[in-house]
Amino acid sequence: MTIMFEIETYDYDLPPELIAQAPCTERDRSRLCLVDRATGTYSDRSFHEFWSLVGRGDLIVVNDTRVFPAKLRGRKASGGKIEVLILDHRDVGECEAIRRCLMKSSKGPVPGARLFFEGGLSGRIESVLGHGMVNVAFEDVDLLESVLDEFGRVPLPPYIKRDEDDPRCRMDRERYQTVYSRLRGSVAAPTAGLHFTNPLMQKITERGARFVSLTLHVGYGTFKPVRVSDIRRHRVDEEFFEVGASAAAAINETKKRGGRVIAVGTTVVRTLETVGRHGGDIEPQSGVTELMISPGHSFRVVDALITNFHLPRSSLLFLVCAFAGRDLILRVYEHAVRNRYRFFSYGDAMFIV
Repeated sequence: MTIMFEIETYDYDLPPELIAQAPCTERDRSRLCLVDRATGTYSDRSFHEFWSLVGRGDLIVVNDTRVFPAKLRGRKASGGKIEVLILDHRDVGECEAIRRCLMKSSKGPVPGARLFFEGGLSGRIESVLGHGMVNVAFEDVDLLESVLDEFGRVPLPPYIKRDEDDPRCRMDRERYQTVYSRLRGSVAAPTAGLHFTNPLMQKITERGARFVSLTLHVGYGTFKPVRVSDIRRHRVDEEFFEVGASAAAAINETKKRGGRVIAVGTTVVRTLETVGRHGGDIEPQSGVTELMISPGHSFRVVDALITNFHLPRSSLLFLVCAFAGRDLILRVYEHAVRNRYRFFSYGDAMFIV
């Protein structure tokens, strides 16, 4: 096994105080590290300067998924407290009442147990899947949606700490969404997009660049730790994606013209590289992807990447290293630590060109 596939080589030291616990006061005032793959150099910028780094002919591809407030508190019939994280979201028109959930309780879940939630919502455990996972049959799908809207909490990553009555929880409902989020279905935000504001996007458009959107609903598997020594053996969970006709046409046109396709986040990279893996024009399509990108991957669609700083030993770090080279990226991470960048979901960003 060559060194680029050994999990130990994707580690780095990160002081805990650099893990961002809240976003910047203004979205686009986060820091931005500009990384040039051709020269192996990097420089410090601010995200509000991003408009000056793009221009006519560039196509910026964003993920318009929306995080749904998937955490609900409740109790069992015995009175014991529970918390469930609903892992799959479906539209109200889809009458399926059984949802896969991650459940926390003092005692292990039992099939058939009745569950009671805020807002008069109830359900029962249909089946136990193991590792805290259960299938819950909710008794009123329409009520489930309204209860989520009123009482549900945003499922923040485990490294962002919130007490039960933390006032920042209300702020998270708005700030843990991109300004262009549209289709509800994710349990985690595509965080590279959190830095954009509508005025910044307008300025970029006036510069001559264009935006298009696709959808990839981020699943709980994005937090799944890598437990293998050879990273090629890691498997990511399936996630639903959709690339519409207008996005496909814009990408094909940009590639033929010689413009840059700029992916906003690893979710966009995985989607574009999934639909473009066989070469040729991209076709409008939807489906699921379990593409795990690691060094050695041949990028067919993406020319530049906006991304946050990712956890050590994570599949997202593998992807970024595949795109820009492991040695360069780890040097950039060392620079970011020395210069007190803010890390992970609410942290700062890189623009890799």
